[in-house]
Amino acid sequence: MNLILRAFGLALKGVFHPWVLWLSLRPFLIGAMIWFGVLWLIWTPMLDWMKELLTTSNFAEWMTQMMPSFGWDIVRAVVVPYFSVVILMPFIVVSILVLVSFTSVTSVLRHVERQQQYLGLRQEKGGSFLGSLGVNIGSTCIFMVLVFITLPVWWIPPIFALIPPILWGWLTMRLMSYDVLARHASHTERLELMEIYRWQLLAMGIIAGLLGAIPTFFWLSSIFVLVLFPFVSMFMMWIYSLVFIFASLWFTHYLLFALKNYRELKGESI
Repeated sequence: MNLILRAFGLALKGVFHPWVLWLSLRPFLIGAMIWFGVLWLIWTPMLDWMKELLTTSNFAEWMTQMMPSFGWDIVRAVVVPYFSVVILMPFIVVSILVLVSFTSVTSVLRHVERQQQYLGLRQEKGGSFLGSLGVNIGSTCIFMVLVFITLPVWWIPPIFALIPPILWGWLTMRLMSYDVLARHASHTERLELMEIYRWQLLAMGIIAGLLGAIPTFFWLSSIFVLVLFPFVSMFMMWIYSLVFIFASLWFTHYLLFALKNYRELKGESI
């Protein structure tokens, strides 16, 4: 726990460094350009499709009856954009996380490893770009399958505050852990560290997922945001990017220090 809190404090301090803030802009700018084009093409057709789907399904009738019991009468006025956002949201979030993993985690790692406490840490290079690509693709596919399985109940409180952070937390743990350890740890060290600290890493991932859920609550609680979603989403993507950059700093500090301790306990040179 002390190691987690130590890493959290260092990450919180480091996220305001000008270079780190720039690193949060890179995946945001790429993601914003991609999603601006996608939303420009699909937003209106998607609203039309969702309206037709909800007005012709038994689910829509059940939903209309259930909303008053949740105090969500007002949501009926924006139910079409609401469900459109719910469907698009996992794709947007996971795209930003993957972009952070590919464009910024290595830069964050190099920024952190120059700090005094990690100088001289041996680089075993137990990972590779292809390995990172495989972890990204495999973990993302599993994540999306789980999203589609659980998506029908995401809108029901308090489930929308539980399932998305857990899923995003698991994915964050998978992507961050590999990319951080790929440079310094050997293949064996990486596997052993992820086994030894699996619950701590999962807890960190879930907390990062909860932090990432803050923009989601904003999206899903404001009629204004729902109606202007294609425009507001550009700003929210930067928030997601900043949260995941913070997560990469947190995982980097935690895992580098864990690797250092691991080698010391093994009696090996750091």
